[in-house]
Parts: sequence; C-alpha cells; structure tokens
Amino acid sequence: MFTILKLFGKSPFAGLKQHMDSIALCVHKLVELIAVMKENDPKKTEIIAEQISKLEHKADLIKNDIRNHLPKSLFLPIDRHHLLEILTLQDSIADKAQDIAILTTFKPLTIPEDLDELFHQFLAKNIDTYDKARLIIDELHDLLESSFGGKEAEKVRDMVDLVAYREHEVDLLQRKLMQQLIAAEDKMSYTTFFLWQRIFQTLADISNLSEKLAWRVRRTLELR
Repeated sequence: MFTILKLFGKSPFAGLKQHMDSIALCVHKLVELIAVMKENDPKKTEIIAEQISKLEHKADLIKNDIRNHLPKSLFLPIDRHHLLEILTLQDSIADKAQDIAILTTFKPLTIPEDLDELFHQFLAKNIDTYDKARLIIDELHDLLESSFGGKEAEKVRDMVDLVAYREHEVDLLQRKLMQQLIAAEDKMSYTTFFLWQRIFQTLADISNLSEKLAWRVRRTLELR
C-alpha cells in the first residue's frame, strides 16, 4: 500500500476516496452473501462472510494509514477534525457490512417466501444509497478545484439531497418488511425472527450512515 502522504500529495481527499472504494467491496459483497443464503448452504455462507470480514479489515488498514500519517501541521482546505469525522462515518459503514455477514452465520437462514421480493428491493436500495454517497466523496477533488463553490458545490448539494431521499425510501421499505416479518412470525422460531429483525436493521444502518456522511460533507461545505 502506498503511503497516505503520497495520496495527500495528489489531493487531500484521495485517501478518503480510496477508503470509500475499499468499503464498496464490502457493501456490494452482501449481494453475493444473500444469494448464497438462498441456496441454503451454510458452508458457502460462512466463506462469503469471511471474505467480507477480510475486506473490512483491508478498509481498516486504509483508515489507520490515513489517521497515522495525517500530520497536524498539514494544510488542508477543510478542518482536519471534519475530515476525520468523515473518515469515521465511512468506517462505520464497513463495520455494518461485516455485522450483517456475521449475523448470517449464527444459524442457517431462509428468506421467507412472502418477504423475498421486498427484501431484495430493500437490499438494492440500501446499496444504491451507499453508492450515491460514495459519488459525493468522489466529487471532493473537483470541489477543491472550484474552491468549494460555484456549480460544483451546487451539484454536491443536489447529490446530498438525493442520498437523503434514497434513505427515506429505505425507511418505507423497512417498515413494510417489518410488518410482513411480524405477520409471519408464527412460522419461524424466535431466534430466526430475531436474526432477521437484526439483519433488516443493520442493513438499514448502511443507508442511515450514508445519509449522515452526505450531510457531514454538506455541513463542511457550509462552514467554508
């Protein structure tokens, strides 16, 4: 891994982008995890879950590299504290992906047939919300070039609003999922019900954190 100092030599936000790209591997791997769960093969599920854990660890290494090599005296176009807050939010998203992976290994789980279509919509919407937030981090270099103003800043504000709307859509889907899960609770054990409830909530946390990340970037712009 090349040092974060080289990254910051290119752009003060290059490290954040590399970290976010690494987290994307964790988040998108959830699609494969759920697909394997549907095959009802616990061994395959554990393999994919372990792969997600390893990807999360790689993201952690990038995070630690940024924290350890970011000199306090380095001039940054935004406050150092705000940059580290953004990094922490990004890290939390990777943690949630890993948490979901771990939850799927506690016992064999089968998605209730009545929930299958809605759950996959829910999964896709959470990943899309993350991807929209990731695009905001990609825009930070262009924001720097425009001195955090003008059309580029307006573009990012619009992107933040889109992330917030996607998160709202996730909330609506989560509500429907929970209603259907409760309706089907007599068909499953308490442990199965509890695990699905936790998986739904932890997956929704990805979009919640993505929205917080987007708003953190927007507040940083407004403090300029």
